Amino acid sequence: MSNYSRPLPTHPRNQSMGGSQQYSPVLLARIAEKKAELANLKDLQMLSGGLADQMQMLAEKLQTLSDGTEAVAAVLSNWHNVLRAINMASTKLPKPKEEPQEDLEKDTEPIPPLPQTLVRIPTQHAPALMEQASAAAATE
Repeated sequence: MSNYSRPLPTHPRNQSMGGSQQYSPVLLARIAEKKAELANLKDLQMLSGGLADQMQMLAEKLQTLSDGTEAVAAVLSNWHNVLRAINMASTKLPKPKEEPQEDLEKDTEPIPPLPQTLVRIPTQHAPALMEQASAAAATE
């Protein structure tokens, strides 16, 4: 019955409670492996957080680009109407009178006539309009 006098440890943690006992090399290697894995996971978490921030900034920039593209598309869709109006105005232009031959000899290249002014924009209201446009842009 001398074999039953000493308590037998049933769990590896029971061995670690005794301060005089040393860890086995296999256990030390496993602890080192887990510490390295934890360090790698923390690095991965930090890098994936940075990647998420960059993706968020990219999404915001793409949204701005999308809004700008829609504005450009709206402007381009109006160009057909603008060109048609210019063409209509050009066909209604009065034909310039024939200049005397003396003037043609002085100028080697004839100057083509300028088209009629289609739209007149008063410039005295320009500062007020600029202020209104900037205020409207700030509220959006």
